[in-house]
Amino acid sequence: QAYLSYSNIAALTHLARKPGWDITKTLDNVRIWTHEEGAVLSFKVEMQVKVPSHVAFSLLSDFSLRQRWDRHFLTCKVLQAVSEEEKIYHITSAPMTGHQPRDFVILVSQRQPCRPQEPYTVAVRSVTLREVPPSPEFCRSEILCAGFQIHSNSSSSCTVCYFNQVTSGVMPYLAANLTGSSKSIEDTALECIKFLE
Repeated sequence: QAYLSYSNIAALTHLARKPGWDITKTLDNVRIWTHEEGAVLSFKVEMQVKVPSHVAFSLLSDFSLRQRWDRHFLTCKVLQAVSEEEKIYHITSAPMTGHQPRDFVILVSQRQPCRPQEPYTVAVRSVTLREVPPSPEFCRSEILCAGFQIHSNSSSSCTVCYFNQVTSGVMPYLAANLTGSSKSIEDTALECIKFLE
């Protein structure tokens, strides 16, 4: 478990530091970036939020609050509190047209910054739990690497960056979005900002 937690945080930090991010969209307080490497597509959503970074961190690291701003989440249940900083959740998501509803078993690892210039981190990856085998009513999907980095801008504002390394399980939710026929990434980002503020 210690290794999984470490590699969860390390994978997100590595993804965030990769060179070669291309900006695809800019709104007032939301910017969307993509990064392609071989068959792997990653995206980053950067949000300017008028709350202190520690407040954004405590709200975003509690995934049971996620349904309040992310309409892709149908249910979210804590399966195991591994430690103060690690929890395993079972999430179900709404079905997309022509697709079965999906479910995910994820490890969420949260870290406070060790040094002032470092971000708060909330890292997410799929894990396997014997107690929660795949069920026929859901298509079990995988998150390789996702999560938030929260950078403090001032005592009352921060920049929240959401990252996701896209797998085929998440692709139906994004394909329409990245081709511009859907605005779900932007809408979700704006809902997230509204929720945090």
